[in-house]
Formats: sequence, C-alpha cells, structure tokens
Amino acid sequence: MASQAAALRVTGPVLPDGESRDLYVVDGRVTYEKVASAETVAEGWIVPGLVDAHCHLGLDDDGAVSDAATEQQAIDDRDGGALLIRDAGSAADTRWVQDRDDLPRLVRCGRHIGRTKRYIRNYAHEVEPDELPAYAAQEARRGDGWIKLVGDWIDRGEGDLAPSFPAEAFAAAIAAAHAEGAKVTAHCFGAGVLPGLIRAGIDCIEHGTGLTEDLVDEMVARGTALVPTVMQLDKFPEHASAGAERFPEYAETMSDLYARMPATIMAAYEAGVPLYAGSDGGGISRHGNIAGEIAALHRIGVPAHDALGAASWRARDWLGHPGLEEGAPADLVVYPSNPLDDLGVLRSPSRIVLRGRVVA
Repeated sequence: MASQAAALRVTGPVLPDGESRDLYVVDGRVTYEKVASAETVAEGWIVPGLVDAHCHLGLDDDGAVSDAATEQQAIDDRDGGALLIRDAGSAADTRWVQDRDDLPRLVRCGRHIGRTKRYIRNYAHEVEPDELPAYAAQEARRGDGWIKLVGDWIDRGEGDLAPSFPAEAFAAAIAAAHAEGAKVTAHCFGAGVLPGLIRAGIDCIEHGTGLTEDLVDEMVARGTALVPTVMQLDKFPEHASAGAERFPEYAETMSDLYARMPATIMAAYEAGVPLYAGSDGGGISRHGNIAGEIAALHRIGVPAHDALGAASWRARDWLGHPGLEEGAPADLVVYPSNPLDDLGVLRSPSRIVLRGRVVA
C-alpha cells in the first residue's frame, strides 16, 4: 500500500459526465485546482468509488466469521472497486472495520431480525412478533442508520414462502426503527409480504421478485428503493430444485418468480423506482464482485449508464456520500477504458484511491 503523498494527480474523463479533467488529491480530498507538485498516479476513466448496497461483511454460510476472514472479505470488496458498502445484515460485530483507513467505508445494518426457526441458522436475532419492535429499536441504535428485517422465508408448515411476521408487527417495527432515526430494509422474495411493508413506510426492499404493478406505483410515490441483487435471483432455479421433492409449492413459487424476474425488475426501473446494485457478497456471492452485479443489471435491460450509476454516483448520493465534486473525500476508481462502452472493464481497475491514498 502506498503512503499518503503530499498531492496526487489523476487525469482522464470523469464519470458520470465524461468530461476530461485533471483531478488532484490534497489532504485526502478532491480538488480541480492545479497542483504543480502533484505526482501523477493514474490516467484513464475516473469513476466515483463503487458502492455495494447489499453486502455481508463478517458472514458466511455458517454465520459469523473471524476478524481475519472479515478483513479479507473487505479487502476483496475494496480491490473489486467497492469503496462504500451498505451492510445488509451480519451476525458479526464489524464496527472495527470503520477504524481501518485501508478498508471500505461501511454503513452497518447490524444483525438480521427474523422469526424464530424461520431463517438461516446462526444469522439472525430470532424473535416472536411481540418482540419485533424492541429488537428493531435495538438494532437501530447499534447500526449506522439502517436495520434489516427478514420479510419472508419458507414456512415448512405451509410448504411455501410466507411472511415472517404479521403486517401489524412489521409496521410496529418500522415505526420503532424510524423513531430511532434509522431506515429499514427487508429481505423479500415473494408477493405476500410486500403490501404491508410498503404501506407501513419501509425505506427499501431487497430482491423484490414479488412486486406487482400497484406496488411498484406505491414505491414510486413513497420513494421506496429497490436493491434487486440479480446474481442472487439467478440462484432461484437451484433453490427450486433443492426443495422440489419436499416442498413442491415452494419450488413452483420460486420457479415462477424467477421466470418473471427480469420483467419485474425492469418494470420497477422503468416506473422510476430508485434502484441500486448489491452483490449479496457473503450471502450467495463471493466478495469483490460488484462488477458482476452491474453486468447482471445490464443483462436484464438496465442501460449501462444507469447500471453503473446504481453502483456509483447515484448510490453514493442515496447513502449520503459525495461523488467527486470539489472538496469531496477522494474515493475513486480508475479504469483503462470507458466502462460504459464495455462493463467488463470494471473487473480490471487500473488504480484505486480510498480516503486519498492509493490502495490498489
């Protein structure tokens, strides 16, 4: 890792507008005023630091991982260009990541909150409906302005997806988190859980494959965001196959949701639902693969400019972090060619600058 230089220079087109500029880094911040003594560290296409809006630092298939494993996950994400991560639930306490200048900026949701014995083992606080508001308030105080609810999961008694909690319990939890100044997001595969969450004022939906036209319209009216995690949704055929013998209704539901997935997500995008990119790193995806999610969004129909914006300048603004305007913290990624012409170049950054330091 390179040490902090007195001043750095990066030159080339700066997205999103594509204007060619000399960008300087002084005391960790961006300036466009010429600094004659600056060291040129990169030339190429300059992109505001990428954002992974659905990532799970400190988590693997079995629950919380060690600090050493978490560190490697964060490094993988950073070296893949993700310099800002919105945690989407972790069983590990990852606050220490925020003390490391060489690791991505982290917005923590705290731990998932799910129904007793109705979610992945060792992942969530598992609670009953009457406990949900108190846990929502608790995680709101522990996190960084977000909490994560498990909206639905398979109900083995029903043999299909079902809401984790009654609508009134979700509404009370959302109100409790909002009272603590936190926003709320929820894992949602199916359709049944969505009306109650959206009408209760939830701030974001993860996955969202059960969305219908009326719910999309309501999300637009309310400004409710969507993080579809297309790479996660591409796993639905595997989920359906694994459950087909024991839970045929669940398998049919997952197959149907998958078949309609591209049209569902594109209907939300075209209607104006704010859409952001999340890799589900630590969930179903390896860390460091936000480029894969941007490509997946483009594959289902999102234009390249908006797919990249969903993981860069628009996502940064959504999470309250600036792009590359004058005086902003210098978090940027440089690519050898225009990623809007070929999103594949996002897998091969030339230079990564985080907090004004060259880190990769």
